[in-house]
Amino acid sequence: MSNQEIVEIMDIPFNKLTENELLQQHLYPRINANKRTYIVTANPEIVMQTRVDAIYKKSVKSADYIIPDGAGIVKASKILGNPIEERVTGFDLMFKLLSYAEKHNLSCYFLGAQQEANDRAVSRVRNSYPGIRIAGSHHGYFNNDEEIAKQVAAAKPDLIFVAMGFPRQENFIAAHLHLFEKGVFMGVGGVFDILAGEVKRAPRAWIKLNLEWLYRLIKQPFRWKRILKAFEFMFRIMIRK
Repeated sequence: MSNQEIVEIMDIPFNKLTENELLQQHLYPRINANKRTYIVTANPEIVMQTRVDAIYKKSVKSADYIIPDGAGIVKASKILGNPIEERVTGFDLMFKLLSYAEKHNLSCYFLGAQQEANDRAVSRVRNSYPGIRIAGSHHGYFNNDEEIAKQVAAAKPDLIFVAMGFPRQENFIAAHLHLFEKGVFMGVGGVFDILAGEVKRAPRAWIKLNLEWLYRLIKQPFRWKRILKAFEFMFRIMIRK
């Protein structure tokens, strides 16, 4: 990756690729070549966590691609004078990868969320992509990380979606990537809960107005501390500028 395709934001190297460039020029070719690929979908809260957690920062920076999953990241890049052209959300990227998997007979593994939510999420994926291969699934409430990672590796999936929230999902992927011969790994946060119908994603109009954070706060008031971190992130960017 050239320097022109990267912007450093608080020591985190974000890819400036559009979603189409990321998929067509990078991810699809790597999938076809059976290359292990680790993607971090980072927002301002994740960047702020890397400032106080050295292990997590190492896990994030070990990724092959760190994509701007957050309007705050795109705004920060513009303030810093090295603009990212578009936001690339993990939610949308996951569905593009699922569609590709169905068309090319690839297998997927779904790790994370509570058992019931995981089951409903997998069921919805099956309904939406009838031809897709499910390598396996497992809830995210376990303590034996190494054992679960070996179970996932034994299934030999092509795509592994990990929905355990940060910092756990990135730490899990980074710590066990060596067990796999191939596969695209991506932390997807609460996407399984959205698929299961337990959490509603913000309407498209709110997303276009960069107000997804406000919608989440209204629906989930307990997230207020995370929202404060996002404001702190922007404040620090302004001060740095």
